Amino acid sequence: MRYPEGGGLTAERRAFREGIRLQAGDRFAAGERTAVIAKDLRVSVRSVERWRRAWREGGMEALRSTGPANSPTVTDAQFAVLEEELGRGPTVHGFDDQRWTLTRVQTVIRRRLNLSLSVATVWRLLKRHGWSWQAPARRALERDEHAVESWKKEVWPQVKGSRRRVTAGSSSRTRPASR
Repeated sequence: MRYPEGGGLTAERRAFREGIRLQAGDRFAAGERTAVIAKDLRVSVRSVERWRRAWREGGMEALRSTGPANSPTVTDAQFAVLEEELGRGPTVHGFDDQRWTLTRVQTVIRRRLNLSLSVATVWRLLKRHGWSWQAPARRALERDEHAVESWKKEVWPQVKGSRRRVTAGSSSRTRPASR
């Protein structure tokens, strides 16, 4: 079962599943057949076969839980370093403009943290730490807000003009009421 926050299983559910695998391990040692174990533990035969193979190769330790599958690959200390680097800006890291893209963040992670993460993993990492996607407003550096507002108020109404009046012979959908 997956959960919206982070996915994967809860710690209790992981422990429950580990208990089932360990029960199967005890039964492997007793020499029981795979189909009987699968039926009694209410799991698939294929899972029991996979567990038996792991048990043969690594004993009971191989059946223990290895923790959550989606544990973060970047520690909190490493992310603090990454945040500091991102705060310095893209131009400091050799990029042409002041935009952070996922591939640029991926490059900084590779250079500074010596980790190779996919773009999707970079996005999940940033999202997990409260970063959001933002598109900068495209505005000219020379933009004069006062001039823009005065143009909107004074010039635009004249350029736009008034709406055409509806008369009896016009193509308007509404007709004046006949007397």
